[in-house]
Amino acid sequence: MPRAAKTDDRPADDSGVPYISKSKYLWGLQCPKLLWHAYHAKHLIAEPDAQQQAVFDQGHEVGALAKKLHPDGVEVGQGVSALEETVRPTQDALKSRRPLFEAAFTRSGGYCRVDILKPAPDGAWDVIEFKSTTSVKDVHLHDLAFQTWVLEMADLRIRRCFLLHINPDFVRRGPVDPKRFFARVELTGQVANLAQVVEDKLSNLFKVIRQPQHPDIKIGAHCDDPYTCPLHDHCWAFLPEHSVLDLYRGTKKGFDLLDQGVIFLKDIPDNAKLTENQAIQRQVAVTGQPHISKGAICEFLKRLRYPIHFLDFETFGTAIPLFDRLRPYQQVPFQFSLHVLRTPGAEPEQEMFLADGSGDPRPAFMLQLREAIGRQGSIVAFNAEFEKGRLRDCCEVLPNFAPWLAQIKGRFVDLL
Repeated sequence: MPRAAKTDDRPADDSGVPYISKSKYLWGLQCPKLLWHAYHAKHLIAEPDAQQQAVFDQGHEVGALAKKLHPDGVEVGQGVSALEETVRPTQDALKSRRPLFEAAFTRSGGYCRVDILKPAPDGAWDVIEFKSTTSVKDVHLHDLAFQTWVLEMADLRIRRCFLLHINPDFVRRGPVDPKRFFARVELTGQVANLAQVVEDKLSNLFKVIRQPQHPDIKIGAHCDDPYTCPLHDHCWAFLPEHSVLDLYRGTKKGFDLLDQGVIFLKDIPDNAKLTENQAIQRQVAVTGQPHISKGAICEFLKRLRYPIHFLDFETFGTAIPLFDRLRPYQQVPFQFSLHVLRTPGAEPEQEMFLADGSGDPRPAFMLQLREAIGRQGSIVAFNAEFEKGRLRDCCEVLPNFAPWLAQIKGRFVDLL
């Protein structure tokens, strides 16, 4: 790859920050305000919640599987997070000319740990990054560009850059074969172009860190792109209840209104272009009175047939499929709650299922659901297409339930 102009290996400036890591670099690209807080007001940055931590944990599992593609690989600085304690063993490991996992480098103000650094001919190296997504995203290119720039500043010659992402067409059949599970995409050219501007971007990020106050950056679409910012709740706390960002399917319109100084739904100008639903929201905010369409409600209720079945599913989806005949992230139902109202005015009767154990829950789930849903009556769900979709998935691997699904699918009523 083309070499960037080399700079010396001193701390990038006198800010007291000797280097910016890959993750902080990506934070700075998404929002310099977030980067500033990482060094000056870290207590305001939210810790990962249980859901986010589960995503991180899945990423580690995917990474462990990716490393199996290189059984002769060497783990560098395993369990070590301190900078000096990861960089030094990397220099020794480079001499082995074997695939290296988590090799660490710091140079010219940047610090990175490389997922897989693979020896290439003539003393060069290939950079391989793995991700638990099912496609290549723009942020992955910036990720690889930063790593490549740091490595070249550290006198490594990089031949090619690759991204390993999950093959969305993978279906588990027995033990997971990493060669089938991953798709490998070469990104050398795109990464080389981005690597040429890393030095300038890094310099600008150090300037942000040196500032006594954080940059004044308004909230916007960048708050959730490419990831939801951990400062999101802090930066959005000024929004009142019923703000313009509550417009139904109107996020961009809401940001445009904020730029015009309009915060409350009730203050949206009369000449603003709104959809029918958005206009209803504005009218309710202005009058303080609920919007009730009695005719539409009556028409909806006429569609319902007793006994009425109120159904809801809970599902999980993992990056690495847990069971045979599953795709990555395919949603597996493991719980249902069913309330049956047999006649008008009757007390609802509840049926439920919760999977127990570590086996595939789908056979027992489908069997109990078929027994719980009667032969007649409406089946009411919110976003019923999700429930029907999961039932179709189950019938693909349990075809004996397909005739039953064909009989009931026309009885669904979607509250959404």
